[in-house]
Amino acid sequence: MTGRSHSDTTMLIAQITDLHIRPRGKPAYRVSETNALTERALDVVARLQPRPDLLVITGDLTDCGLAEEYALLKGMLSRLGMPVLVVPGNHDRRETLTAGLAFDPRQVLDGGFVQFVADLPAMRLIGLDTLLPGKSAGALCATRLSFLDKALTEADGKPVAIFMHHPPFDCGIAHMDAIRLLDGAQEFAAIVARHPNIERILCGHHHRPIVTRFAGTIAQIAPSVTHQVTLDLSETSDSTFHLEPPAYLLHSFREGAGFVTHTAYVERFPGPYPFVLDADYPGSH
Repeated sequence: MTGRSHSDTTMLIAQITDLHIRPRGKPAYRVSETNALTERALDVVARLQPRPDLLVITGDLTDCGLAEEYALLKGMLSRLGMPVLVVPGNHDRRETLTAGLAFDPRQVLDGGFVQFVADLPAMRLIGLDTLLPGKSAGALCATRLSFLDKALTEADGKPVAIFMHHPPFDCGIAHMDAIRLLDGAQEFAAIVARHPNIERILCGHHHRPIVTRFAGTIAQIAPSVTHQVTLDLSETSDSTFHLEPPAYLLHSFREGAGFVTHTAYVERFPGPYPFVLDADYPGSH
């Protein structure tokens, strides 16, 4: 396997989200072959060169939080060959998740929540558990908000990326805005605003690539590696999805240059082709 070629001060973090693993032979919503789609996405991430320093999965690891679903995912991740950090989504069950997966030592399971703090050479990664059992919307209680505030304070000015499932902002897709982070959202925004070293808030849940400004930083939603929520910005949007190309985010942080995010597609397309410039090209050759 080819070694890493980027600078030691450059960190690469792959983010995938909304896997919705199902029991073997059962597609999600009777249409989306989520297990095969997830395996394909993990294979693409595993073959990236240079290799990411780690993979973060931002929730909805499974579709129903069943033991069989986590067992299947555990097998997939065991073949990946890189560290994995996770936070749960509304389709997950904390107890089954913690019993069914092997965790990186940087995962923090105190208080029953599935979170993490990972210090990389150039930055700190914080994972927040926004799961509210029995609900599709997300929440951050006083315990989890305190965890965040402490982890940010202890970063001591080091650049930080926060990973969570539920986005803390409205995106204009009505049925998704109704189930975003609701309880604790204002308190979360106040904490974020006090820490200017937060480079990104990185979410899942909405199954679409979405970016906005939030509390003085950039908040970004990753597309799903399975199916995508329909882009419908009408006030009465139906809850539907499309089998648009699966995609993931690849975050690069280089000391002195900052945080850059690429949206990358799982599927293969024709190419690569060289840029052969026409003789009439008006720029320099």
